[in-house]
Amino acid sequence: MSDNCASADPNAQSSAPRDRHVPSALALAILLFGGFITVFDLFVVNVAIPTIQRDLEADFADIGFVIAGYELAFGVLLIAGGRLGDIHGRRRLFVLGMLGFALTSFLCGVAPDANALIGARFLQGATAALLFPQVYALLRVLYDDAERRRAFGLLGMTLGLAAIAGQVLGGLIVESDLLGLGWRAVFLINLPIGAIAAVLARTIPESQAPDAIAVDWPGFGLATAGLVLLLLPLLEGSNAGWPAWIWGSFAASALLLAAFIRWERHAGTQGGHPAIDLGLFRNAGFSIGAVVVLLIYSTATSLFMCFALLVQSGFGLTPFEAGTLFAPASVGFVAASLLAPRLVARWGHLVIAGGALIYAAGIVWLIAAATTLVNRTDVDVLLPALVLFGFGQGLSMTPLLNLVIGFVEERHAGMAAGFISTMQQVGGAFGVAIVGIFFVDILGRQTGTAAMDASRYAEAFAGAMLYNVIVLVVAAVLIAWISARSVSGRQG
Repeated sequence: MSDNCASADPNAQSSAPRDRHVPSALALAILLFGGFITVFDLFVVNVAIPTIQRDLEADFADIGFVIAGYELAFGVLLIAGGRLGDIHGRRRLFVLGMLGFALTSFLCGVAPDANALIGARFLQGATAALLFPQVYALLRVLYDDAERRRAFGLLGMTLGLAAIAGQVLGGLIVESDLLGLGWRAVFLINLPIGAIAAVLARTIPESQAPDAIAVDWPGFGLATAGLVLLLLPLLEGSNAGWPAWIWGSFAASALLLAAFIRWERHAGTQGGHPAIDLGLFRNAGFSIGAVVVLLIYSTATSLFMCFALLVQSGFGLTPFEAGTLFAPASVGFVAASLLAPRLVARWGHLVIAGGALIYAAGIVWLIAAATTLVNRTDVDVLLPALVLFGFGQGLSMTPLLNLVIGFVEERHAGMAAGFISTMQQVGGAFGVAIVGIFFVDILGRQTGTAAMDASRYAEAFAGAMLYNVIVLVVAAVLIAWISARSVSGRQG
C-alpha cells in the first residue's frame, strides 16, 4: 500500500502570504478531496484491471500502459504543475486540474478500446499533475504553523483512505455493475463529483507566488518523450518478440534523455530556470537516495497489479473480494506509518533499511503462500503475508523521503521534493513495465485449461515478484549506506 505522492511538497519553497485568508471548512474539504481523487484513481485500476482486460480484449502490454501511463504523466509533469500554479494562481490551476480530471475520467469511462483508454489515462495523469501540487501549495500558504500541521495530518489520513478506498470501494463499484457500466463506472463517477468540486472551489482563497519560477517546457518535453520511448519497448517487447524497432526506441530514448541533461545544464548556466537543478546531484547522498526512491516505488504498483491478476484471473475472486483482500496490507501500512517517526527518532535511519527487508520478507511469504494455494477458498492463508509486506512498506516508504530530501540545503528543498515526487511516480511506471516482462514470459510458457489458471498465474506471480525482492534487498543496502553518510555528515 504505497502512498505514492503524499510525502513530498514540490512547492515547499513558496512563502506564506502576509495577507493570509484562512479557508473555510468547506474549502479545506475540497482541497482534501483534490488529493483523494488523484490517489483513488491511481489505486482503483488495480482491482478493475482483470475486468478491463477481458472486456477490451487487451493484452498485458495494454493494461501495463493503462497503469503506467497515468503514473508517468503524473510524475513527469508534477513540477510543471506546481510552477504553473505559482505563476497563474493556485486556486485557478486547482479548478482547471479538477475539470480536466473530470473530463479525462469521462474519456476513460467511454473508451471503446484499449488504445483509447491508454491515451485517456495519460491525459488523466497529466491533469492530476496540474491538480495535486496545488493541494500541497495551498495548504502550506493558507495556514499558520499550527493549522498547517493539522491540515497536513488530515491530508495524510485522506490519502491513506484514498488508497484503501481505491481498492475496496473500487472493487465494490466494479462488481455492483452500476447501470450496467461495469468497470467504466469507476471513471465515470468522477465526472459529476469533479464538476461539483470545481464549482465549490471558489470558496478557496486565491494564492500566487510573487517570485514564481518559469516553466521549462523544452526540458519537460524532452524528459517526457525520452521516458515514454523507454517505457514503450519495456511494455511491448515481450509481446512483440523484441523486433528491431524496440531497440530503435531504446536508442531514441537515450538520445532524448541525454539532450534533456544537456539542456538542463545549459539552462542552469545561462541563468534560466531548469526543470531540475543538476547541481543537486553533486551530493552523493541525494543522488543515491533518489535511486532508492525509484527502486522501492517500482515494487509497489507492479505488486498490486500482478496480485490482482493472480487472485481474479487465476483464482476467480470477484473484484470486491480482491479489493477486501488488499485491506490487511493497508492496516499494516497505516500501523507502520504511525510508528515509523518514533522508531527512526530512537534507532536512526537504519530502521528504514529494516523496513525494506521486512517488505521483501512479506513478498517472499506471499510468493510461498500463493504457490501452495489450490482454490479460492484457501486465499485466507495470504492474509499474514499481506499484513507483513504492508507493514514493511510503511516502515520503509514513509520516512525515506525525509531522509533523502534532508541531504540538500533548505533553499533547494522545494525542487528536491518535487524531483523525489517525480521519482515515486516514474518508479511505479517502470516497475510495471519491468515486472511485466517476467510475468508475461512465464505465463506464456504454459497453456492449459481454465482449471490450470490458478497454478499458471501463481507461477507467473512468483517469478515476476523475484524482481521486487532483489530490488528491495539492494535498496536496503543503499539505505544503510546513505544513513551512515547522513550520520557522519551531522557529526562532521
